[in-house]
Amino acid sequence: MKDKTDNTEIEEATGPVGGERLRLARRENDISVGYIAKELHLDEPKVRALEKNEFDALGAPVFAKGHLRKYAELVGISTDDIMSDYYQMNRSVGAPPVVGPKRKLPGDVSLGPWISGIVLIAILAGALYWWFTREPQPEVPTMEPATLAPFSSASGDDDEGAAAGATNAQLAPVEDSIEIDAASEASNAVAEAKETVPSSPATISGPINSPPSDLPRVEIELSYSGDCWTEVSDASGRRLFYGLGQSGRTITISGNLPLRVILGDSANVSVMVEGNAYSIPASARTGRIARLTLGRR
Repeated sequence: MKDKTDNTEIEEATGPVGGERLRLARRENDISVGYIAKELHLDEPKVRALEKNEFDALGAPVFAKGHLRKYAELVGISTDDIMSDYYQMNRSVGAPPVVGPKRKLPGDVSLGPWISGIVLIAILAGALYWWFTREPQPEVPTMEPATLAPFSSASGDDDEGAAAGATNAQLAPVEDSIEIDAASEASNAVAEAKETVPSSPATISGPINSPPSDLPRVEIELSYSGDCWTEVSDASGRRLFYGLGQSGRTITISGNLPLRVILGDSANVSVMVEGNAYSIPASARTGRIARLTLGRR
């Protein structure tokens, strides 16, 4: 009774409030109660109770406040105004608490800057310790080419000429001996090679870089009615064709027997061997892929 008396006093003082404002806005926008009930997932009696500010019919206050906000959005009224009306009509519920920033007590000390400073000092100390304790890099000695010092003599140009002649005389026999040693080693190597060669001639299976032997050859023709990845190789394993055959294309390939053919989509290819139509056997097919070994027919 007290809530209804308060609601009546508020209505007489300020006019329609809360749900009654929502009802007026609904009628002005020509919105039916059934539509509001559908959007709020309520039945029509509860919607009418909401419009009469009979919030107890909706259960706990949290449900009434949620339906008021949603109703206000549907009819285009500020939700803040509707909620202000609700708290004025339901003083027992109380206005929502205002949560402000936490007050910082004078005794509170932020540890963040101190921790950052300690970490920075530790990093600097580690860097300095590494710098002073690291082992120096060993110096790599540089090798300079040796140079022969010129012969010096106090006796003048004659002594220098005599020394140069003596030096040439000493070097000449050394060079001759090197040539003789090299010639003797070459002759010894030839003699050893002759001893290791067997008396009978060696048999060679075939000449090096000789042209391929005359193996039987076969010619096939592939006509494509659609896209089909194709690979054709001859008896030696050499690829004769490797690519995508497209609709309307015809290729002719010849090679040594047997030819190995792989067709990615065998349904899109017609095969002719030596001018004769070739039917791909079912045993050669694995799904859409066909693997053939073709010879002379």
